[in-house]
Amino acid sequence: GFETAKSLALHGAYVILACRNMSRGSDAVQRILAEWHKAKVEAMTLDLASLQSVLHFAEAFKSKNVPLHILICNAAVFGAPWSLTEDGLESTFQVNHLGHFYLVQLLEDILRQSSPARVVMVSSESHRFTEIKDSSGKLDFNLLSPSKKEYWAMLAYNRSKLCNILFSNELNRRLSPYGVTSNSVHPGNMIYSAIHRNWWVYTLLFTLARPFTKSM
Repeated sequence: GFETAKSLALHGAYVILACRNMSRGSDAVQRILAEWHKAKVEAMTLDLASLQSVLHFAEAFKSKNVPLHILICNAAVFGAPWSLTEDGLESTFQVNHLGHFYLVQLLEDILRQSSPARVVMVSSESHRFTEIKDSSGKLDFNLLSPSKKEYWAMLAYNRSKLCNILFSNELNRRLSPYGVTSNSVHPGNMIYSAIHRNWWVYTLLFTLARPFTKSM
């Protein structure tokens, strides 16, 4: 996420970092400005685990009266223990998918006014290893936000990434006639990140893989 924001800023784009942790967000802004003092970059508060926060962010962004040509939905949690958000939904599902879904809905009018525009959903190849249908082939909503008894962190992550792709495909179908395209992308396995931090087993596996990964 940081490298994407930095690259866009260094290419002259006006970049807004939507951050849950404003201290880290402000640090990221300063790191970008240190590379190019004329970069147009700022941080704003956005916590995808709170639908109220998503609404407040969208309202604050709209008050700026600036166009939105690129919206990158990049935030994700991985391997997180079961928990519910303040909205009563399983956290991985809300942070990885539903929060982004709601954000795009709130900003759809700005995207259409800013045409040509695009939405980029950062998904994962892990979407291939799950299903969100029941035995009769119908969408099973209980699989999306499971109870603690039915929860497995890896499956929750996979399902949220599948939702990202289904959403992106439908969004593109609906908005491309208005000059707004949507694509889902797999970021690759060769860039090291801290996404594994929620469980020591994943940390160990990622550490073993580190010598074979690339850095920026």
